[in-house]
Amino acid sequence: MPTTASPSRQKLLLPTLLTVIGVGVLCLLGSWQLQRMGEKHAFIARLQAQAGAPPSAMPPAAEWPKLDASRLDLQRVEARGTYLDNGIAGVRTTIAAGPPGTRQLSGFGRWVFQGFRLEDGGTILVNRGFVPEGRYAGITPASGSATVVGFLRAPEARNSFTPADLPGQREFYTRDPVAIAASLGLPGAPFYLEAERSGDGMTPPAGVDVKELIARIPDNHLQYAVTWFGLALTLVGVFAVFAWQNRRRRQAG
Repeated sequence: MPTTASPSRQKLLLPTLLTVIGVGVLCLLGSWQLQRMGEKHAFIARLQAQAGAPPSAMPPAAEWPKLDASRLDLQRVEARGTYLDNGIAGVRTTIAAGPPGTRQLSGFGRWVFQGFRLEDGGTILVNRGFVPEGRYAGITPASGSATVVGFLRAPEARNSFTPADLPGQREFYTRDPVAIAASLGLPGAPFYLEAERSGDGMTPPAGVDVKELIARIPDNHLQYAVTWFGLALTLVGVFAVFAWQNRRRRQAG
């Protein structure tokens, strides 16, 4: 005659199945975070190599529609052209204070964006740098021809917590070159140029220190992976205790 599992063992079937599924999912999430960590480290290494290289020429405007802005992100370039007199737009931001001994502008403020006409006729936006909020009203548009050394940047993504932009007031909360250019009455490019910091970094608008920028890229994937694997071990431990207690009750009965 076929044997049937005891009632106590039947009680373990569902918890066992759920535990196996839960541990599998948690291990997959941990492995995914390790994969993302490798990708992030490769990404940071690429940015460091691009940012440390001598400035290259701006991509010709005729090629912009075919370019992948994400692959150009933080490529160091030299742009020659003329600042346009369409005014400026500000992108609200907060800059954390640097470590002891550093000199940099920090606190609430805005990135200052202005149109720039390249020698080949293309138009881009230049992020001239950071200005503390209390000093923003005193910033005037740059004028005349200039050579700007800086870093090409891909558009900044929005999320569900990003406030709505105020294009009529030329006030933005993400660095979106198309939207900002439209508020200035300019054609939009798929990227913008972030001016490299020069001088002591204390005179607004203060350009970007690329080493500082790269150092602030989030890299928490190992921490997340350890968390997921730790939860998987915890789940195994909880199930082991449950199964042990169930066995003791069966033996006591």
